[in-house]
Amino acid sequence: MCAGVGQAADVTASLADIHLNVVPRTDAEAARIAKVTKPASQFSTPERFEDKPAGAATVRARDSTDAFSQFSENLRFEDELTFKVGNGLFKKLWVSSPSSTLASDGLGPLYNARSCQRCHLKDGRGHVPDAQAENAISMFLRISVPGTAEDAPAEIADYIATRPDPSYGGQIQDFALPGIPAEGQMQIAYTEIEVALSEGEVATLRKPSYSVSDLGYGPLAPDAMLSPRVAPQMIGLGLLEAIPAKDILAHVDEADADGDGISGRANVVWSEEFDQPMLGRFGLKAGMPTIREQSAAAFSGDIGISNPIFPAHSGDCQFAEADCMNAPHGGEPDVREGLEIDTVGLDLVTFYSRNLAVPARRDTDDPAVLRGKEVFYDSGCAACHTPKFVTARLEDRPEQSFQLIWPYSDLLLHDMGEGLADHRPEARATGTEWRTAPLWGIGLTQVVSGHSEFLHDGRARNLLEAVLWHGGEAEAARDRVVDMPASDRDDLIRFLESL
Repeated sequence: MCAGVGQAADVTASLADIHLNVVPRTDAEAARIAKVTKPASQFSTPERFEDKPAGAATVRARDSTDAFSQFSENLRFEDELTFKVGNGLFKKLWVSSPSSTLASDGLGPLYNARSCQRCHLKDGRGHVPDAQAENAISMFLRISVPGTAEDAPAEIADYIATRPDPSYGGQIQDFALPGIPAEGQMQIAYTEIEVALSEGEVATLRKPSYSVSDLGYGPLAPDAMLSPRVAPQMIGLGLLEAIPAKDILAHVDEADADGDGISGRANVVWSEEFDQPMLGRFGLKAGMPTIREQSAAAFSGDIGISNPIFPAHSGDCQFAEADCMNAPHGGEPDVREGLEIDTVGLDLVTFYSRNLAVPARRDTDDPAVLRGKEVFYDSGCAACHTPKFVTARLEDRPEQSFQLIWPYSDLLLHDMGEGLADHRPEARATGTEWRTAPLWGIGLTQVVSGHSEFLHDGRARNLLEAVLWHGGEAEAARDRVVDMPASDRDDLIRFLESL
């Protein structure tokens, strides 16, 4: 897919790498990169370096819940302390204000969790709440209402304007400090759907529907759009950030000019950090441009912590929530830049998030895994789950600099059909589009997180169910999986489990 990328992507191509200190590639390097990132053409043996999905940053795969909590193998010794201090802030339990614990106060007043780690459990995936759970820690509902032309940046073509719900903001917070009502509780109801597979097998999918009960501030807006989100795994983020924007944009094919049915689109978002359009890479709809901005938004929206990019002490509180807006906060005028987490703290968490390592592949030479890889390619999965990139040469990030990586994602938006639609746009992403999820580490989900729930809302209870939910641009690939011999389906899952 190498067609015209359109006006919005053209804007991005000139701006998206401003967060990186990139050393330009030579023609010789570009030729080497083109050669090494070519799609696989034989499947009898593993490709060279395939067992190291993060290049020199790859760590040994651990059969424990700490498998996603290691620092990059090539991290300099002098930076290990920075990583560990960032880890401490990532795990920190924030408390309400006023408090004698001045370094940790500022929680809320509305929030979804008291720490980053409470959502990204062991740096892995969150989970769907148990039926008996009163609160959905590590899963929440985003909310917005349709916007107007005034809400859309003029610099970004095809931007779909939205606004926060006037009473509930940008997401539903199900916790609150004493004396302040929580916004509400997410409710999930499932309907079972049977899918007939070849050779007489039947898979059962669960289709969710979402609502909010115990609303604390009146009804939702009549045109409110809800989107469920399970916290994603944290590994390899720095390497995804280090992929040159032009390499991502080279896969854009908005008009499907090559006729393969795949129309990857770049999400172009407004960066609050850099005050200009940038390529979206992070989040389930690629709604964030950098790890630092993603971290800052999570501090504000999920925990209610003011920071250099989102300095409001009240977090996601709206004017309709007067007690929330007026509650005490932890922003001391002469301490931490008057914020609840300052530049130093945000940079430490960013460094930690950037350097969470990807574990090594397992069983790359297993015949079933190799056959599953061939099925993956033959079914068309690699059209969106792009196996390989080479990161930019970076002057100040040696861990991520010039590495051959295997994320199995193009980081682009794809229409996944009505079955997975949330009908809530985000920047250029429509209500049926999602960013291609990176697949590295997916086979260790059960080990790290204690479950095997996948997709944006955890509806899939195993990898086969995740595949069977694919629609839209991926429907043809999904149908091939349904119709193929059961042994090929089994090998495809073995391949995915090896990632």
